[in-house]
Amino acid sequence: MKIVYSDPKTGKSAQLVVEGDKAVVLLNSKINDVIDGDLIGLPGYKLKITGGSDDSGFPLMKGIGGAIKTSVLRKVATSGRKNGMHERLTVRGSTISSDTVQVNTMIVEYGSKPVSELFPEKKKEETAGKEAAK
Repeated sequence: MKIVYSDPKTGKSAQLVVEGDKAVVLLNSKINDVIDGDLIGLPGYKLKITGGSDDSGFPLMKGIGGAIKTSVLRKVATSGRKNGMHERLTVRGSTISSDTVQVNTMIVEYGSKPVSELFPEKKKEETAGKEAAK
């Protein structure tokens, strides 16, 4: 399971892969729950779950209970050319289950470790190689 954590002050984000017992601790948590950062290797930090996605790529939706996959009717726009249009989307409930692949979190409470250590900087060589490939 991937955990993407972001810092609202700087706008930076990073991810880490959690497996085994650490991933089991996150099961049955819901969107807007606050988890302890010690569970994933960020001592002293508190993280708020803001979303995620399952193994098929469907997003977690806050208003749906449980871990079910369902279709919802969503309003596309409130004004403009598409005003009044609706679309049907497949989403998963707000509870984290074994089908959840990615969990998005946000830092709510900071620990003793500086934030710059949490967000590793990418080397220029890595980013330059990706730009050259485009």
